[in-house]
This record gives sequence, structure tokens and C-alpha cells, in this order.
Amino acid sequence: MRHFTNSEIIASLDWQPLVEALREGFRRGAHSPPRPHYTVSVPDARDATLLLMPAWSEGRYIGLKTATVFPDNGRLGLPTVTSYYMLMSAKDGRLVATLDGGELTARRTAAASALASSYLSRPDSSRLLIIGTGKLSPNLAAAHAAVRPIEEIAIWGRDRSKAEAVVGQLAEQGIKAAIADNLEQEVRRADIVSCATLSTEPLVRGAWLRPGIHLDLVGAFTPTMREADDEALRRARVFLDTQEGAMTEAGEIVQAMASGALQGEDIQGDLFDLARGDAQGRSGPDEITLFKSVGCSLEDLVAAELCFVRCAGR
Repeated sequence: MRHFTNSEIIASLDWQPLVEALREGFRRGAHSPPRPHYTVSVPDARDATLLLMPAWSEGRYIGLKTATVFPDNGRLGLPTVTSYYMLMSAKDGRLVATLDGGELTARRTAAASALASSYLSRPDSSRLLIIGTGKLSPNLAAAHAAVRPIEEIAIWGRDRSKAEAVVGQLAEQGIKAAIADNLEQEVRRADIVSCATLSTEPLVRGAWLRPGIHLDLVGAFTPTMREADDEALRRARVFLDTQEGAMTEAGEIVQAMASGALQGEDIQGDLFDLARGDAQGRSGPDEITLFKSVGCSLEDLVAAELCFVRCAGR
């Protein structure tokens, strides 16, 4: 049985191969039931969340990720999300590998956004805005830049020092980025806006979205959270990572459905539909597109399998 550290996961999951593995994974499909999540009370802090994410593909592999989300860990200098992954044979049930979940989750999440962007953003997209300064931010910047000819990257966060840290991390990867000081101004000029925060109030306003923009919403993984307002959903063609997960968990979707800003028939499809050609992606240069993800255990399974096969040679 092999254990893969975060550094080994980074080394084995290059962006292009991972995006293509996810494309094939969504095309092929797997058993990926909705994740149960449980509220955990934390003394003198906001409630935490425990998530269990199983997935399996007959004759291939079974995977299970456990994840905890502690929203106030930042003030303690600790990661908000902590996760671990177990990969088992679907032929005999043996545990074949364990993986540190932090980089596995960050890279598969960012790669899923890049996969969606390959269908939904303009092929000539060159200006990228990242909203949020957590672990996902540099991953999203690098992943989007792997599928589109990105020339300018701006990083916005409530804490400028954290935004500067993200810019520094990207510089270490040879990716040039700059601080975004005015959020509205940067949204209005961006080709792609990728948002990964724990916000419970809209950060992106629909009125700011110019024709041709692609909005990638990665945070807001519970019904009480959201990163974009109802107007953004009204103006855009809306796509999800999975229908089953996002329709019940994604804050923007749940709240817009409740307000009447979004109807079920307004949802254009999910990554399964896009990968299989059952839904049309971007249909014109001036169209506004929106991708909402809450995470899918199929993505973890695909990423863990790719890491195992590339590193273990089987």
C-alpha cells in the first residue's frame, strides 16, 4: 500500500493531463452519490462541516475522501479545509493507496473549473481575475492559464497581504500576477472571473458582467453561502458541475431558485452533459456564461487514480 504526499501529488498531476482525465471521467461516468455533510459545533467559533465523499467505478477503483471545513481556522494560522483520501481496488476491495487530501482536492477542483472553461469561456480569453486568497487561488490561476491564453492575472482579496502572498506563490511558478484593488473595476474588464471564497454575501454583481465574460463560482458549497447575486444568474447561461449536488448545495443556485430569479429549465447542463456533447457550451462571443461547482467525488476518484497510475506504474 502506497501513501502519496502533497508534494508527490503536485508532481504527478500536471494541469493538462488532469483536465483531460476529468473530461474522460465525466464522459465515462462513475457512481458518485451526493455527499453527506454534517454540522460540527466549535467552541467560540463558527460551526464546522464534516463531509464524506465516496465514488466508485466497476472494475477500476473505489475512493473515499473525508474532509473538514473550519471557517475560522485562518485566525489560527491553520488551513480552512483538511482532507484525506483512500483509494481501493474495485476488483477485490484492497486498499492500494492513501493520499493527502489537500493538494488532491485543490488540484481536482481547479482542474474541474478549467475543464468547464474549455467549453464555456471565450477561446481568446486573456484577462483572468481571481477572487479569494485561499489555497485554491493559485491553483485556479494556473489551471485556467493551462486551457486559455491568459496574459493578465489579477488577485483580489479582503486582506491585501494575503493577496500579495498569492501573487508571490504564482511568481514562484513562473506565473505573473498583480494585486486587484478595485473589485468592480476588475470584474468589468475581465474575460474570466474565478471566485473561491467562503462568502455569505454576493461579491460579484450581475450589473458588472460585460458581454462575453465567463464567471466561475467555486465557493458557496452550502445553501447559506453565495458569491454572486441573482442578477448574475439571470444574465448568464448557467452550468453546474453536477445537477444532483449543485441543485441542493450551491448557495447561488438554491437562493436564486427560491427567489424566482432562476428556474429549473434555466440550467443548461452539467459537466457530464458537456463532456458527452449532450449540452452546448458557449454559443457566441458575447454570451455570458456561469459555471457553479460544489465539488464531486468523481473528480477525487479520477485525480487519485491518475496519481496512483502515474506514480506506481500500474
